[in-house]
Amino acid sequence: MNRLEEMAMFVRVVEAGSFSAAARRTGMSKSLLSRRVAALEDRLAARLLNRTTRRLALTETGAAFFERCQRILAEVEEAEALAAQLDAEPRGRLRLAGPMSFGFQHLAPAVAAFMAAHPDLTVELDLNDRFVDLASEGHDMAVRIGRLAESSLIARRLAPCRLVVVASPDYLARRGTPETAAGLAGHDCLVYSNRSIADEWRLTGVNERIAARLNQRLYANTGDALLAAAEAGLGLAVLPSFLAGPAVARGSLSLVLCNHPVEEQTIQAVYLPNRHLSAKVRRMVDFLAARFGNRPYWDEPLPPPA
Repeated sequence: MNRLEEMAMFVRVVEAGSFSAAARRTGMSKSLLSRRVAALEDRLAARLLNRTTRRLALTETGAAFFERCQRILAEVEEAEALAAQLDAEPRGRLRLAGPMSFGFQHLAPAVAAFMAAHPDLTVELDLNDRFVDLASEGHDMAVRIGRLAESSLIARRLAPCRLVVVASPDYLARRGTPETAAGLAGHDCLVYSNRSIADEWRLTGVNERIAARLNQRLYANTGDALLAAAEAGLGLAVLPSFLAGPAVARGSLSLVLCNHPVEEQTIQAVYLPNRHLSAKVRRMVDFLAARFGNRPYWDEPLPPPA
């Protein structure tokens, strides 16, 4: 008999309060349980139980051993449950929140592909640019872009979020192409309004960061609106590459200021720190990380970052 089985018998006897009660609960004979516990005491060279005709009492050593045995057996049970979950088929309802522009363009198709592979899963997809409190609103997980605030949430990187300066070829032909951050001063700029400093673009140069003051032609709170305005030739815009990449590939936008990139952000999956992470959340996070990755498909039309 291995040590875990000995520990389990000892714990069952102590929890039942007697060998007779433990025998009834486990279906084993009273004499067998008594012999196993006695063999355990002999192996440890320590008395664990004081036996009387009416009840059992733990010795000081037995009490300490019992506590540790309970903990070890619980960890073993948890490890086995986790292993079973890793291979379990995702099923039930998964509530997933994500930002709108990325959600429409990339998250929704990914979720559809995941659901096609797992027909027992139902997904409730909430696309919204507001902050979603997972615990209070009952979401299983969320996809977020940018720097995360301090919290107890578990975060896993899914992909980089590269930011690029773009404009339409028509706009650049009419107004010229800025070669430096200072050259932005004479251009119309299309600005994302959901930023703490909406009238600046934080660009990088050689060993320096540049805060470029902008002539704002348009404020908008969604990247899709800025994308449409940039393609229409209304000005320069800073867009995430998951929006700009396809437009650059089809020729409706051109990259500007490639030597002065905007600081990169990160696309992450976040979820609550549960002891038993459900198979549906774990498998969805793994799927998204594999689908997007360190060089996501939307960056393929773009040159490597400077």
